[in-house]
Amino acid sequence: MASSSTATATTPSSPFIITSSPIHRKLNPSPNPNLFLKLRKVRRASVMAATAEEDTSQRSTTKLVTFLGKGGSGKTTTAVLAAQHYAKAGLNTCLVIQSQDPTAEYLMGCKIGTSPTACKNNLSAVRLETTKMLLEPLNRLKQADARLNFTQGVLEGVVGEELGVLPGMDSIFTALALQKLVGFLERTPSKRNQPQEKFDIVIYDGISNEETLRLIGATETSRWYLKYLRSLAEKTDIGRLTAPSIVRLAEETMELNGGGSRLDGRMSADIWDNIERMLERVSTTFSKPSKLGCYLVMDPNNLTSVNTAMRYWGCAIQAGANISGAFGYAPPQSCAESADIIKKRFSPLPSALMPYLSIGSPIDWDAVVLKGLGEDAQCLLFAVGSSRMLPSSVTFDAAKKSVTLFMPGFDKSEIKLYQYRGGSELLVEAGDQRRVIRLPSAIQGKVGGAKFTDRSVVVTMQ
Repeated sequence: MASSSTATATTPSSPFIITSSPIHRKLNPSPNPNLFLKLRKVRRASVMAATAEEDTSQRSTTKLVTFLGKGGSGKTTTAVLAAQHYAKAGLNTCLVIQSQDPTAEYLMGCKIGTSPTACKNNLSAVRLETTKMLLEPLNRLKQADARLNFTQGVLEGVVGEELGVLPGMDSIFTALALQKLVGFLERTPSKRNQPQEKFDIVIYDGISNEETLRLIGATETSRWYLKYLRSLAEKTDIGRLTAPSIVRLAEETMELNGGGSRLDGRMSADIWDNIERMLERVSTTFSKPSKLGCYLVMDPNNLTSVNTAMRYWGCAIQAGANISGAFGYAPPQSCAESADIIKKRFSPLPSALMPYLSIGSPIDWDAVVLKGLGEDAQCLLFAVGSSRMLPSSVTFDAAKKSVTLFMPGFDKSEIKLYQYRGGSELLVEAGDQRRVIRLPSAIQGKVGGAKFTDRSVVVTMQ
């Protein structure tokens, strides 16, 4: 049943009509222990294919995996189960947690410290603590400042161990820590800074869904801030006065971080261009299934949990990531019904049920992974073929001069469209995220109207 209403988009934007409709898919809960060797071969083959396709011999093949869902839906349990599964399949895996909640330690059966600790064969775990993480960047800044005398020794007097954690610092230092583990910046580290261990899979169980989404969208958002900072640096007196010293300090710090400076004494414009290209590469990385696996987790029999997962599907798209699949937890007596709920609500997203676990006593993970994890869940964790099933988040139709934005989980009243730079871009605001869509020349123009249908917004340009 279609419904319609009108809304206005800022700048020359017009009425925006909206509708709604759903979709479906298939599950097989039977376990298959022999699937691990096959999946490992598939994983290795997909990595080789991705490497050949991107033509980059120096790029990391480490994949980041994370989970989104309502609190209590099983995100941490799923993260631990996924880590056990990947390790059992022969992939060197690291579970990264950021909460002081001891649940992950209890589930893993080992003490998790602030540096990667081996818990079993192919499986390590680390707890990120910002009080520890801020010390290394501060020390690198001190070393750089000692060479340049930028602060005349003031920075050297800062005692890092005295510093507490301010709001917002968790996200910044978490991004730096994940960069070291995953290598999103794709730099070649020097031998003395080479990580001791290279992971195939890094599983991140973050503080909150919102923080995880902010991390995913950080590089794209940073590009807009960079544009304005560059304008300040190049077009104002204070910018022209201070920017060279700040850039030189950054250059020196990057050298100390390993691999030599990317800046190499180049002119200011080249440096800004280089930073922009680097951010663009990282932003593009988050949209690649070979580099980021982002999954929804829910209790299919809890409507609030299901609706929350649907919402985070749309929020992830707004942040610049693709959801790889959906997992549900349900007691054995309601498996068929639960699988049907996920299939109907989240199709065409691939989905699977996870084994229902009782955490009142230590878990035999080998038995769970080998006998309790269904073949559909195993395939989904490796995203086997799932990228071909997912709808594109943005589709352009030059003939109709329209843009289709796939936006599950949002009500029509929550989606706002803006245009600030003529007709070359479309800014979409929803879920406390802003996304800029750059329009092909064939359909550039002012927004003529929009309608919501099948969880998508179809925007017609004039």
